[in-house]
Amino acid sequence: MTKKILSLLLLVSSITFGQHIVKGTMSPKIKTDWLILYKLEGTKQVFVNNTSIKTDTVLIGGKKEAVSSFEIKLPSSAKPGAYRATYRLEGAGFVDFFYNKENVSFIFNPEYPQQSIVFSESSENMFYAKFLEDISAAQQKLDSTQVAVLQNPSLDLKEDYRAAFKNLDSIQNKYAELSKNKFVAPFINASARINPKEILTSVTAYLDNIKSTYFNKLDFSNKTLVNSSFLTNRILDYVFYINYSEDLQQQQILHKNAIETVLSKIKNEPYKRDIIEFLIEQFEAAKNLEIIDYLFESHYNKLSASLQNAKFKEEKKALFAAEVGRIAPDFSWTENGKKLKLSTLNDAESYVLVFWSTSCSHCLREIPELYTYMKTQPNTKVIAFALEKDAFVWDNYQKNNLRGWHNVLGLNKWQNETAQTYQVFSTPSYFVLDKNKKIIAKPNDINDVKGFLDKN
Repeated sequence: MTKKILSLLLLVSSITFGQHIVKGTMSPKIKTDWLILYKLEGTKQVFVNNTSIKTDTVLIGGKKEAVSSFEIKLPSSAKPGAYRATYRLEGAGFVDFFYNKENVSFIFNPEYPQQSIVFSESSENMFYAKFLEDISAAQQKLDSTQVAVLQNPSLDLKEDYRAAFKNLDSIQNKYAELSKNKFVAPFINASARINPKEILTSVTAYLDNIKSTYFNKLDFSNKTLVNSSFLTNRILDYVFYINYSEDLQQQQILHKNAIETVLSKIKNEPYKRDIIEFLIEQFEAAKNLEIIDYLFESHYNKLSASLQNAKFKEEKKALFAAEVGRIAPDFSWTENGKKLKLSTLNDAESYVLVFWSTSCSHCLREIPELYTYMKTQPNTKVIAFALEKDAFVWDNYQKNNLRGWHNVLGLNKWQNETAQTYQVFSTPSYFVLDKNKKIIAKPNDINDVKGFLDKN
């Protein structure tokens, strides 16, 4: 019996001491009262734990200040890796750190988390933070010397550049050597920039060097790098900032070329799939349909069928089905006993498709105004798609007030299939279509409709 009790105590002790704590302090305090901890795996976030955030009063610089703090216990099974503490769903709402079998404590400004984080516990994070501080200062010195010559080629700063280059190289080598047995070693090695040994006098040569050497130190087969935000951040910088043009047409070409370069570096097919999905979601924010289509057609659809996510494809297809540049999703209706379809409608040079409802006060104000205005636009026809629970009120309203329009009844209101296809979540919602039913505008309100049609 005694042996069993001792064994149990040893087991409990090993579990207790096997768990580590992550502590964070946010200054100034925030309103959010929750925090979720994730482990980063590729482009995904895997839930680890969650906790509440409390408010404390502490002395900072000799003054009392209200701060937010949290403490979260890692499970004993937690593996070394990159972790993310999320406290806000939008904007700068998370902070990343490394875990390698040690407690982690830090303080940061919740509005600028990654730029302001200071670690008070965790040798790995403190070492990496010091590396970033030293290497950034050395790189900035080198860059400022280079930029000065690019701005004024008559300056003779060759020796200054060589000295800065030697210092930067020395710092990189020192940290690479010191980090050999540390978790952060791959990040330190991958952070090394390939700077030219001699100062350049041409902006073109400078930019070409950055692009041509950008991936030299990035190892897309290294699992430690893959399972962090490091590579995805580098990919974003390359696609959106390193390859940049103010000319929109040229920018699209640069985006495609950058994507080709990035994907050519990735040999692991599941990871390549994840990066393609990640890039699609990045371009989703800007509604860049050309690049999204390119990513699907040129890369995602060419992955093996077992790797493709059918649900992901359908969701994105539905999300962008009714965006500007797309052919408007088709639907049909009966009008005066005759079956009509949007795709075959051919009685105007352009169309205003408006989703509205007789139960919507904004619609009852804007629809009559639209009706009056459209009399000044003889080449444009209105398709009024009414989202209703039943036909009674709509039938009387459209017969008496909307003569000459194409009036469509959509039952089930927000659950109406066509409304969902067009991503209509409020009424009135406007779409302007050309003769071929291509969506050429999505005005916000009646004034935007007028403004667009008056200009066109």
